[in-house]
Amino acid sequence: MRMPVIVLAAAVLAASGAAAQEYPKLKAGQWELTMSSAKAGAGAKPAKSTMCTDDAVQKEMTSMAVGMSKDMCTKNEFRREGARYVGQSECKVGDSKIVSRTLMTLTGDTGYRTEINATYDPPFMGMKEAQSVIEARYVGACRDGLVPGDFITPGGQKVNMKGIGAMKGPQPSTQPARTPKVAQ
Repeated sequence: MRMPVIVLAAAVLAASGAAAQEYPKLKAGQWELTMSSAKAGAGAKPAKSTMCTDDAVQKEMTSMAVGMSKDMCTKNEFRREGARYVGQSECKVGDSKIVSRTLMTLTGDTGYRTEINATYDPPFMGMKEAQSVIEARYVGACRDGLVPGDFITPGGQKVNMKGIGAMKGPQPSTQPARTPKVAQ
């Protein structure tokens, strides 16, 4: 499923301007993320994933996003409005120019909802536009054998995000794979 990859890439690029300002600090521990897209269709189930994070992982992901935006974006505006962060960016991925608007609404340090609206010119991976929503909530301390940086994709693959800022890409986790229990 390529939708989550595109959503995450757009979210990282759209939110990257926040690092120079005050970026929301999320509670360390295990998070459940639900991603949905208007392109997936009305009957499509949201994509669910799990991530274990801590302060170091958050700092690394923010640094990575800042680096990506410097290389890929000509415009990257991000501002805080109370518990909301509003971003607008213009970035280039391959031959496509991506224009996105992001609205992230926080629920303290234990939840958020991010709405992303993007257009692609020329179309990127066959898409001219995308409307996506990421909802995330803190579920407690890391469990199920997860360590900070571990990310379980919607397809069940576990990778560790540490080192991604060094352009090594996600690494296989050092912990054995387990299927986390996702609350319904």
